[in-house]
Amino acid sequence: MNKIATLITACLLTALPLGAQNWQTAATPGDTLRTSTPRKTFQERLGGLFGRRTPTKKQVLEENELLKGSLDSLQLLVDSLQERKYLDEYDIAVLEGNSEEEEAEEEQIEYTTEVSDSLLHLWYKSSFAQDFDTVNEYDMDSVRFSSNVSDEEMMRRLAAMNSFITLPFNDNVKNYIILYSERMTSRMGRVMGLSQYYFPIFEEVLSRYDLPHELKYMAIIESMLNPVATSRAGARGMWQFIYNTARSYGLEINSFVDERLDVEKAMDAAARYLRDAYKIFGDWSLAISSYNCGLGNVSKAIRRADGRRDFWSIYPYLPRETRGYVPAFVGAMYAMTYYREYGIVPQNVGMPAQTDTFHINKNLHFAQINALVGVPMEDLENLNPQYIHDIIPGNDHTYVLKLPYNWTGPFLEANADSLYAYKADSLMNVKVLRDRSGNRVGTTSSRSSSASGSTRIAYKVRSGDYLGRIASRYGVTVSQLKSWNNLRSNNIRAGQTLYIYRNGGPAASSTASGSGSTASSGVKASKTVVYTVKSGDSLFKIAKLYPGVSADNIKKANGLRSDAIRAGQKLTIPIP
Repeated sequence: MNKIATLITACLLTALPLGAQNWQTAATPGDTLRTSTPRKTFQERLGGLFGRRTPTKKQVLEENELLKGSLDSLQLLVDSLQERKYLDEYDIAVLEGNSEEEEAEEEQIEYTTEVSDSLLHLWYKSSFAQDFDTVNEYDMDSVRFSSNVSDEEMMRRLAAMNSFITLPFNDNVKNYIILYSERMTSRMGRVMGLSQYYFPIFEEVLSRYDLPHELKYMAIIESMLNPVATSRAGARGMWQFIYNTARSYGLEINSFVDERLDVEKAMDAAARYLRDAYKIFGDWSLAISSYNCGLGNVSKAIRRADGRRDFWSIYPYLPRETRGYVPAFVGAMYAMTYYREYGIVPQNVGMPAQTDTFHINKNLHFAQINALVGVPMEDLENLNPQYIHDIIPGNDHTYVLKLPYNWTGPFLEANADSLYAYKADSLMNVKVLRDRSGNRVGTTSSRSSSASGSTRIAYKVRSGDYLGRIASRYGVTVSQLKSWNNLRSNNIRAGQTLYIYRNGGPAASSTASGSGSTASSGVKASKTVVYTVKSGDSLFKIAKLYPGVSADNIKKANGLRSDAIRAGQKLTIPIP
């Protein structure tokens, strides 16, 4: 890397004015380059790189390839800085306020969770634990706890745990061991009680993907096993997904359902993320760290650590809050294993030992179940936190309802017609549903395409954006984006503002969000779905999964110029 930096310096020196006889550059961390020598010719400096002899053509080509790689990295950095500059400008605009014209227009715009998350996800630091009263009481970088348990005994206990994931021991890890086992005994008692219900669910999912069961302890760091935990930045659920990541892993989020709060589905998404991260890094500590700060930050830390791929080598280059993530993981796992030695008593948290699952295919309110079957509202909400208004919108598609096992019989014995009809006029009339959703979500009638009841989002185009990506992000079609913004082509530019409508659209539009109708695609869709491309997929193969949809329909709906697709790519599928 020093050789590349020297070569770049040589190239820069040749471009300096003749009067610049002395020049100095500050070295980057890890580099030793510092020069204040008289200006030499490019040939002299290039020759110096190869031991004072003229380089061969092969050597020059090799250096060129290295230099190209360095320039690619610099371009990525420039792109990242441009993204950050946009976010900074957005924050400044919010603080300073808009002009009168902009304020008049802004009154029509409602910034939803999707917008907030799309603005936050680039720099969001995933400091989840700080939003819960776990480690927030202490500055773990400066505090040094003491314990009556010796270091030797802690090390012996860690080794006896025989974990599939390496459990290191040092002062940082020791600090977190004492924090979870000695400083948080009451809260860990509650976690122990919750774990008796949640951990079997986690273990079943982890076994499904052949992943280490120890990963279940990450949920303690994320949320202290609180299924409805919400961070300041909008991350939600026991596994603290932000909106974009949740959608990319197939979790449904709308006005009635937030599957980030569905314990099993969120665990499934977290397992798939961790599986993907392990495939990339080949190390569980790095995969766990990436869950906190993202794949990009871990990759950047590896580059800064000269390619070393172990947690303690990249530790100084990780974001501050991520440095404590693996030590906290070890500390929580240790406390959950040796809770008896520290007098931690599992609390009775009222979660049922067994549950039963039912498939619901009509709109159903928790209050209806409570009134006619008798299931306590607290049990319904604790077991089904994903239904954020206590309404299961079964008219859209089939959803799952969990009940304590002892209520299985009464629920099956209840008259279905009476159950769904009970106070339906007051609990789930059209007005209630519209007030909850901003539109007729959960009903089977045709949806309004007027501006009333819809949510207008102002989206500023970023470098690298294209219509297909934006459409996939917000669950709309390219044709809708073009119609709403009077675009005659697929060309957009960075800084341009696009308007996106959720749960409806402007009266002049021939399509409505959620209906996915588009004349240009050649198929009149009643809805759209987002499909994640798998390895080996082709447009033709994907089209065959959806009767009435052709490869050309998919291309047009996503603004694709060719048949080329890649694994992990999100495609909007217009369903007829």
